[in-house]
Amino acid sequence: MMDVFKVGLVVPTLNAGSDINNLLDSLKIQTKKFDKILFIDSSSSDDTQNIIMGNNIPLKIINKADFDHGGTRQLGADFMSDMDIIVFMTQDAYLASPTSIEEILRPFSDKEVGMAYGRQLPRPGAEPIEAHARLFNYADTDNVISLENARKFGIKATFCSNSFSAYRAEALRSVGGFPSQTIFGEDVVTAGRFLVAGWKKIYASKAVVFHSHSYNVIQDFKRYFDIGVLHTREAWILQKFGGASGEGVKFVKSELKYLYKNSPALIPSAILRTFLKYGAYKLGRMEHKLPKSWKVHLSMNHRFWR
Repeated sequence: MMDVFKVGLVVPTLNAGSDINNLLDSLKIQTKKFDKILFIDSSSSDDTQNIIMGNNIPLKIINKADFDHGGTRQLGADFMSDMDIIVFMTQDAYLASPTSIEEILRPFSDKEVGMAYGRQLPRPGAEPIEAHARLFNYADTDNVISLENARKFGIKATFCSNSFSAYRAEALRSVGGFPSQTIFGEDVVTAGRFLVAGWKKIYASKAVVFHSHSYNVIQDFKRYFDIGVLHTREAWILQKFGGASGEGVKFVKSELKYLYKNSPALIPSAILRTFLKYGAYKLGRMEHKLPKSWKVHLSMNHRFWR
């Protein structure tokens, strides 16, 4: 059934460095090949563009200032207008199995499936705090989420990641494509729109990539500030699916238990991060009261404010 789909791949890049070679190598060994590929580069200053063109991959170059989490991906989706399924990845994710693309396409045999996202494993050498985040959020069992059962999952119903995801092109068009001018989380907003419109969202646990981030305390703070901004500006997501506090408590308990077993010395750092992330999230939720100059410095996505 999967072979009848025309499948495209879109990857935004910026100074991808050595990461991009891992991604390109993993694409070459896939059992399912793409009918169309597009990399969209935000005017990298390293050799990213040369590596992409050296692999005979179509490349579109945009100004760095023009990058938009949703708008740039929609640019890729428009380029893939003749594809049935569009896969999105990020430059720092690479496929962990030769069948990862095959597995992320498998759910689309059900015509009610609008999108699927894959499992993310901690990158080799990941620190314990970094590794736990992936193990907590990406289980080894599939999930099928629709509007009918979404309340059971709460805010987690909209959880997904464009670091490795696939969208039915028809479904993406039906919800107006990716939102533009979002601070980030264009994947979460689109997933919410899919569910409201009656499409199913699938977590395909056998579609696996290596992808994780070693954020320091400041980066963690800035990321959670941005999450607060997203939840304020897209308040309908919390109203429709529920708040984030319950999921946050589960995460903290799981993290402390994991660190107690694997790296107890990191527990104080994890507790400090928890309080800082909570404070950052609350600040993000009240961003309309903060001066723009503050928001530029508090945010991970500082170009959004400029």
